[in-house]
Amino acid sequence: MSFADITGALRALMPGLRGTLVANQPLAQTTWFRVGGPAQVMFSPADADDLGLFLAHLPSEIPVQVIGLASNMIVRDGGIAGVVIRLGARAFGAIEILPGQRVLAGTAAPDMRVAKAAGEAGIAGLAFYRGIPGAIGGALRMNAGAHGGETKDVLIEAYGYTRQGERKVFSLQDMGFSYRHAQAPEDVIFTGALFQGRVGDPVEIQGEMDRITAAREAAQPIREKTGGSTFKNPPGGKAWQLIDAAGCRGLTLGGAQVSEMHCNFLINRANASAADVEALGEEVRKRVFAHSGFKLEWEIKRVGVV
Repeated sequence: MSFADITGALRALMPGLRGTLVANQPLAQTTWFRVGGPAQVMFSPADADDLGLFLAHLPSEIPVQVIGLASNMIVRDGGIAGVVIRLGARAFGAIEILPGQRVLAGTAAPDMRVAKAAGEAGIAGLAFYRGIPGAIGGALRMNAGAHGGETKDVLIEAYGYTRQGERKVFSLQDMGFSYRHAQAPEDVIFTGALFQGRVGDPVEIQGEMDRITAAREAAQPIREKTGGSTFKNPPGGKAWQLIDAAGCRGLTLGGAQVSEMHCNFLINRANASAADVEALGEEVRKRVFAHSGFKLEWEIKRVGVV
């Protein structure tokens, strides 16, 4: 499907805009699942000031969706109406090592690159990011964590723009982190974050990251068309164990499958549609509840028009 082209009307409202506006930009090849329809408008800002200008002039009735590496997202087959904002690595992917074992990173910086940069600088505490297949923007949105560490453990403050184009600074307390969740306003677009590590030995940190990499490769279907963990661990249970116990390991629906390697991962095994992937996830939730009484909550974000 395709949407009405509103890029010309938007540019007319925004003299001086330097970023790119593309109508009906395909998104399937952007997502790790390789599914989904187009963005009505894809906006890639030239820098933070350009993002602020765009948001300040964007009519309030036009919805906005931000995507990063799209490693933890299902874009539905109908695509995304309104504006999809994607922060490019050139403008928002810088990583800077600061005095006092601090790391400043743009939200387009992949988590793994942040872990590597910190480790090479002898900054311990951020190695857990080596096991997270996303970017810093997503880490802020969901308090991303793995291998004993979470974003809340290392964040000092985050920077972003409101829907009205106002730049704001968010303290750790402002973020309101809990398990795989942040209470920061949904319409804020984060552009950067400042992290606090501690003094460490680069060799030891690299060894820790190597162990994380080996564990991830041994246990997760990272070479498949997949996302991150599909469901959050419910209180008192582990999602993968509940899924396995409900007999869902290897379960298929259309072109989608529950991974046999790690059953809290869904994979696009045979030209699946987004509807296949999402429906399979819902079937898993249904079977787990029937078997154990646990209600699994989606960790993967699902966006767009069905």
